[in-house]
Amino acid sequence: MPAHNLKLQKRLAASVLGCGQRKVWLEPLAKEAIAQANSRKEIRKLVKADNIRKKPTAIHSRFRVRMRAEAKSKGRHTGTGKRRGTRNARLPFKVMWMRRLRVLRRLLKKYREKSKIDSHDYRKLYMQAKGNRFKTKRNLIETVHKMKADKGRLQEEKEKLEARKAKAKLARERKAGEGAAKETAKAASS
Repeated sequence: MPAHNLKLQKRLAASVLGCGQRKVWLEPLAKEAIAQANSRKEIRKLVKADNIRKKPTAIHSRFRVRMRAEAKSKGRHTGTGKRRGTRNARLPFKVMWMRRLRVLRRLLKKYREKSKIDSHDYRKLYMQAKGNRFKTKRNLIETVHKMKADKGRLQEEKEKLEARKAKAKLARERKAGEGAAKETAKAASS
């Protein structure tokens, strides 16, 4: 059986099937019939007869990629040996600062709207946040609570002082009244 050169048939089949020549499969048992075909029309007939086929596209599995991505989301494969770039390049300090400040400013705005802090306290805390006074949101919340507690204590002390002053005033007035009464009693007796 002579060896057939099927280069032409392969080229025509690739053109008919709309793929590359490496994707064309020729039936080994029908080599004689394929060798006789020298036009596109005849190649189409052979395709219909299933003697020439288009090979399936090779599948490039993404399974391993997905597995690795899942592991990375859990924090694996991020050790010192896997890092290419400084810490600042991987997550810039500026980005971290922006995120933190936005969180703090959102909280301050919410507190001001709910009247948990007044506009003076808001301004004071806002400027402190800008000056890197608070490391976290929790720090800011604790500071707000402390400020409110201090304000309450000051108010109580103020009220106690006022009460003491009022009491002292009453005592003075009473003494003055008693003194005046004694003076009149003395004047009346003499």
